[in-house]
Amino acid sequence: MNRFKVKNILIISFLTLSFFLAGFSPTGSKAPEYKLKRIVIDAGHGGKDPGTVGSISREKDVALKVALQVGEYVKELLPGVEVIYTRKTDVFLELKERSNIANRNKADLFISIHCNAAPNRSAYGTETFVMGTKNFEANFDIVKRENSVILLEENYEEQYEGFDPSSPESYMMFNLMQKAFLSSSISLASKVEDDFSTRVNRYSRGVKQAPLYVLWTTSMPSVLIELGFLSNASEEKFLNSKDGQTYLSSAIFRAIKAYKEEMEAM
Repeated sequence: MNRFKVKNILIISFLTLSFFLAGFSPTGSKAPEYKLKRIVIDAGHGGKDPGTVGSISREKDVALKVALQVGEYVKELLPGVEVIYTRKTDVFLELKERSNIANRNKADLFISIHCNAAPNRSAYGTETFVMGTKNFEANFDIVKRENSVILLEENYEEQYEGFDPSSPESYMMFNLMQKAFLSSSISLASKVEDDFSTRVNRYSRGVKQAPLYVLWTTSMPSVLIELGFLSNASEEKFLNSKDGQTYLSSAIFRAIKAYKEEMEAM
């Protein structure tokens, strides 16, 4: 078994045990009530990594504008919640560092914001991903694209210990991670997609599972949101409009608020 697999088995064991123990008090008293206190908002790509490129825009720019707007809504309307951004400007950030920021800050929620693309330029709609391997083959093109950022990093072979984003075999361990947070992640993802559909009148492609590295290595409920397709001319225009970005940011905020209320009421 290679170092990549051994190391991540240990990580999985530690996180699962920590999550299990967190609900119990050594004195037998009731665990403290849950409060959503800290959110990490991740604008996908950046710097030398533009992400997908449309006719008039780049993914990294759209994602950053929406991410910053979501954060402003949270800070203004949920004053008890701290917002941490993985980036606030057009800078390159290693994939591993994005999840490290969330883990170091003990975030309660991780939200990564992206734009989609497809060879079929008629493809359109939103979709939100949680960590999982269900329908892995159907989503493999997106998985490869989002994880391929690794290849732009220096010493990526050593950094990621043999993980190859283009090789299906490298994903064998992914189905063991994030199990403890899957239900919560799906709850948030469903709220995001429902709001996109019912309040913003976007076509929702649904909640999906995929072994995305940035979701795999976070130790809290996490989602990756695809706002729409830059490869679709009509949708690209919407994604680059001020109204479009405001509507999408508002929908994500409402989903966060609803998720917070749901979790804190349990």
